[in-house]
Amino acid sequence: MNERASGPLTARVLLVDDDVELLELLSDYLSRDGFAVTCAHDGSTGVSAALSGGHDIAVLDQMMPGVSGLQALAQIRAASALPVVMLTARGDDTDRIAGLELGADDYVPKPCTPRELAARLRAILKRVGAAAQAPSQALVIGALTLWPAQRRGEFAARSLALTSTEFSLLEALARQAGQPVSKADLSEQALGRPFSRFDRSIDVHVSSIRHKLGPSATLADGRSIIQTVIRKGYQLVVG
Repeated sequence: MNERASGPLTARVLLVDDDVELLELLSDYLSRDGFAVTCAHDGSTGVSAALSGGHDIAVLDQMMPGVSGLQALAQIRAASALPVVMLTARGDDTDRIAGLELGADDYVPKPCTPRELAARLRAILKRVGAAAQAPSQALVIGALTLWPAQRRGEFAARSLALTSTEFSLLEALARQAGQPVSKADLSEQALGRPFSRFDRSIDVHVSSIRHKLGPSATLADGRSIIQTVIRKGYQLVVG
């Protein structure tokens, strides 16, 4: 594992990939772009580094020998809410959805440009940083309570283990409770990027949030309090 740093108080990113040449390319670019970069070349080392508390965000390649990116993500999610971006094979929707279901905050299809990866990292870190500077008062919608400054949530007094992206998505729905929110708006607010027509990320994240809210987060007719609004998006139902 090697580390490169650039400037004081820069965002600390962990890159985990067995492709040494790609890692050098991404590391050099991100370092010049103001990130402090740590590199790991296998999943096991990457998990240890991710759980060390020394990074602000991690990037995992999905396909690695030994401990795969998905296995590494599962191990990280079992102990940490560290934001994670997956590097996935372009067009491989099955693996991409699997990563999101395991708790990835976003993905970048390979081959990717360093500039695109940097933009995704900054979008996630911007949301996390903005939340930390937000007023500390709670946002209460029925049995749901969110504390944006702490990125923490509860439903019916039960703590919610949300990823950074899931929290941003649920917060966006809560702030517009009772109104449909389009997938385009949710993508901008929760993912920090424009919505793509065939991108299922929002749907997968909503499914995960519904699961984490639990069976008590339903209406009288048994439907989830987060309802699908056909051709519009999603809506958090009040009451």
